Amino acid sequence: MTDKEIQMQAAAFRSLVEHLQQRTDVQNIDLMNLAGFCRNCLSKWYLAAGEALDADINYEQACEVVYGMPYSQWKETHQTPASAEQLKTFEKTKPLHAKISGH
Repeated sequence: MTDKEIQMQAAAFRSLVEHLQQRTDVQNIDLMNLAGFCRNCLSKWYLAAGEALDADINYEQACEVVYGMPYSQWKETHQTPASAEQLKTFEKTKPLHAKISGH
């Protein structure tokens, strides 16, 4: 992979993170149900990449990169309770969730 390709991928990642930070109306459960990954998955991918590079990072720090604030603050400010229908869809789509999600 060339330096240019790495720069392009990094820019795309930053754009995705910025978009997700702006779309606080979109709940993680909706992302999981529709796309099979959410902000937490993205945080886990970021953490895994950091660990592979021997970076000094933990899950809370990775979440803060993705959420733009501590995860606890994001949950308090933006997360709404999941509906019964959302939870049912979540269980139905579990086989399609990102492997890193832990579901």
